[in-house]
Amino acid sequence: MTLTDGRYRLGPSTGRLLIKTGRAGLGRRAGHDLTIEATRWSGEAVVAVSAPDTSSVYVTVETAALEVREGTGGLKQLTDADRAEINRTMGDQALLHTAEHPTITFRSTAIAGTLQSFEITGDLTIKGRTHPVTLHGEGNENGLLRGWATVTQSTWGIKPYTAFLGALRLADEVRVEFEVARLEQADRPA
Repeated sequence: MTLTDGRYRLGPSTGRLLIKTGRAGLGRRAGHDLTIEATRWSGEAVVAVSAPDTSSVYVTVETAALEVREGTGGLKQLTDADRAEINRTMGDQALLHTAEHPTITFRSTAIAGTLQSFEITGDLTIKGRTHPVTLHGEGNENGLLRGWATVTQSTWGIKPYTAFLGALRLADEVRVEFEVARLEQADRPA
């Protein structure tokens, strides 16, 4: 599908939204670098190919629908029990507070560049706190879009996970990656 002007739906049926973590601390060799996928999310992109600065993007992610997909590194392989424990920990009071804050949202405030290389600046809201974030992306004429942003968890009041009395901890910065492989025309605004 060629990317043309229009309103497009975004979500798991059109692409993927991933969070990639790293390790820090003296015990970092024991832990895992995680790939976490948002399994329930939705959004809308309003595309103006010839005037990208008039385009916009809005995305909502359900915080309870973040699931560990992969764990690399570490002294032992990540088990299903490990994945389940990490998934439980993400929703608790120290991290995302999923009961009080069921969604994470991103709303663009500026888009610059070309289809082949673009930046989307916007407001990211996590746990009721809103701060600016810039996504760096690239695309092609067939509508494949991918990109990334670096998010510092503590900026949004998220205390990176620690274990072994703090000797092992997740790095404060995580990388959010997106890939939209297929575009679906939207009938109406989200």
